[in-house]
Amino acid sequence: MPTITTKDGVEIFFKDWGSGQPIVFSHGWPLSSDDWDAQMLFFINHGFRVIAHDRRGHGRSTQVADGHDMDHYADDLAAVTAHLDLKNAVHVGHSTGGGEVVHYIARHGESRVAKAAIIAAVPPLMVQTPNNPGGLPKSVFDGLQAQVAANRSQFFRDLPAGPFYGYNRPGAKPSEAVIQNWWRQGMMGGAKAHYDGIVAFSQTDFTEDLKKINVPVLVMHGDDDQIVPYADSGPLSAKLLKNGKLKTYKGFPHGMPTTEAETINADLLAFIKG
Repeated sequence: MPTITTKDGVEIFFKDWGSGQPIVFSHGWPLSSDDWDAQMLFFINHGFRVIAHDRRGHGRSTQVADGHDMDHYADDLAAVTAHLDLKNAVHVGHSTGGGEVVHYIARHGESRVAKAAIIAAVPPLMVQTPNNPGGLPKSVFDGLQAQVAANRSQFFRDLPAGPFYGYNRPGAKPSEAVIQNWWRQGMMGGAKAHYDGIVAFSQTDFTEDLKKINVPVLVMHGDDDQIVPYADSGPLSAKLLKNGKLKTYKGFPHGMPTTEAETINADLLAFIKG
């Protein structure tokens, strides 16, 4: 399997398909690069080189005990881009991956980056603080950690079957295959990475990172996102970016790259080519 070894000895699995301008995909918690199947197949067929990695502790990457924080996530992504010597790359991040992309660009600079898109992403800050009164109470994330610790398999069944894809909404038609694929990806990863990752995605403040970014960034968010609520994320990120554009999707759920792939792929393609 194609892997790189980071400075602290973690093997990061990645996929690298095709040729052309590179598009690099960063997945959400607690999934893997497999969550980008619909995007990678679409963009390789449109003449792009597509790359996605499994975050440390997730998927096929090493199940280490440490380093489950945004600094390590960003540095691991930088290690992949340096190893592949990517230039003029477009970075696309979903959910936690959106935070990873923002932190990577702010921390490692834009010399390899052309554009970015963040989809249903966690920035600027998910948890409620005095400066972020619209955020979710810390007790919400403590509850997620408790469920990971108590019965991760059941929790990883309930989340995609319900709010992640909006399958709990009236009239929704749940896909058993989509639910099982989410569960499969989640259970491939390590419990410690998933437990710690909840703190990383909920308590990291990306405000200053967003302000540092100069490249064009498309902010895509569904207004029925039950995981990363719309009002305290997408619009605020777009305002903090120097060159950000917000695209709001009426009724779309958190997992919209999967359930609404046709729309998301077309809009990403237009942005990359624009």
